Amino acid sequence: MDGDGERKGEFDGKAAAELVGELRQSFWNGKTRSYDWRTDQLRSLARMLVEKEKDIIDALHEDLGKPEMESFIHEISLAKDGCARTLKELKSWMKPQKVSTSITTFPSSAEIVSEPLGVVLVISAWNYPFLLSLEPVVGAIAAGNAVVLKPSEIAPATSSLLKRLLPGYVDSSSIRVVEGGVPETTALLDQKWDKIIYTGNSKVGRIVMAAAAKHLTPVVLELGGKCPVVVDSKVDLDVATKRIAVGKWGCNNGQACISPDYIITEREFAPKLIEAMKSTLEIFYGKDPMASKDLSRIVNSNHFKRISKLLDSDKVSEKIVHGGQRDEQALKISPTLLLDVPQDSLIMTEEIFGPLLPIITVDDIHQSFDIINSRPKPLAAYLFTKDKKLEEKFVRGVSAGGMSINETVLHITNPGLPFGGVGESGMGAYHGKFSFDTFSHKKAVLRRSFGGEAPARYPPYTPKKSRLLKALVNGDIIGIILALIGWPRA
Repeated sequence: MDGDGERKGEFDGKAAAELVGELRQSFWNGKTRSYDWRTDQLRSLARMLVEKEKDIIDALHEDLGKPEMESFIHEISLAKDGCARTLKELKSWMKPQKVSTSITTFPSSAEIVSEPLGVVLVISAWNYPFLLSLEPVVGAIAAGNAVVLKPSEIAPATSSLLKRLLPGYVDSSSIRVVEGGVPETTALLDQKWDKIIYTGNSKVGRIVMAAAAKHLTPVVLELGGKCPVVVDSKVDLDVATKRIAVGKWGCNNGQACISPDYIITEREFAPKLIEAMKSTLEIFYGKDPMASKDLSRIVNSNHFKRISKLLDSDKVSEKIVHGGQRDEQALKISPTLLLDVPQDSLIMTEEIFGPLLPIITVDDIHQSFDIINSRPKPLAAYLFTKDKKLEEKFVRGVSAGGMSINETVLHITNPGLPFGGVGESGMGAYHGKFSFDTFSHKKAVLRRSFGGEAPARYPPYTPKKSRLLKALVNGDIIGIILALIGWPRA
């Protein structure tokens, strides 16, 4: 067997069970619980990010054609920041949280103790294959768990790199990487875990949740969805189009769970918006975006065909107002704008996860709320406006995992904000302390001495005891005093 319990060339249910058993034994031995163990692992991961930066960039380029700048900013630097912030705050996160007590338990003290869950499984995604692998692992380690990482087989270079690198930097008795596809993931899901976090699509999310339910295992699911962008006519159009474009095409060429999926704007304003978007796209990617080195390619031929199907279905291609170029051999699709595609077309009912951006027009911008709320809740929602009343209505009236006002995607870079979905877009959250909390059990602890006995709580239950207990429960000080002195007498 190799370092994570799998025989070369196979990873079946037996190998998965052996792996989980080994990690559970390590956890039971208490190895992962200490502050020193946790910080040692996190410092090693931070060192890996520095020492292996070029290897990471090369793997991301091999898997996705990802520009070096995107790889550094969106994956490496965010992972570095996650390690650094966790190391800085971990001691305070681990401290028991004192809570108040009541007269019922007087004299006493109470606290909430964060304890690790046990052995957890992280199933990562291919679109940000390094960050979405490492960030949950950082949270799991910080909380004191043993962890198995299953990277996405759709990003094989990054998956292989993680499998190769991690054993040289972290404690392999408690942290393992398992590569593979559906058979290996199925073997892992058949095991009993103390928590599973999965990033991907809702179809697989349901499979993960069903498997977890057999063992009553809690799950965190980050499932994406169709993220809307509402663009009011009261905006700085130059700034707005730059922020929309970088959030769409500057994030993996639209292959991101929180990238803008469609725009809603007023019909009279649409021509101005389209022209401004065209100008911004030319500034970003030149007159021939297919030759741009600043755009990621489509991850593989299956996804290329899937996106092409969206473009070709229901006469959607007739609605193209910019872009639309495709090169299947190079797995490239240019940034594409479409105007008023049919609401029931595939491109408006399925998550695009690619460089196509439909623009839907309405007579009044407030109608955008009905369109968004008639659809499954998105992972992210965006609004561009100078109208404070519209902004407040958007925040109150649109349900989404998260949102940004006059910006796209940047809310996920704030470690003080949770990242997660709602409804169809997922459940649970992580990032920063939210990652620590996600992988921790909040254990209630009450402490009392042997003094302060209250005979009234014990049988036999006399009328005097009944009056006293009722007064205690109601916080009735006068009633307590009267009950103690025996007035009125039974």
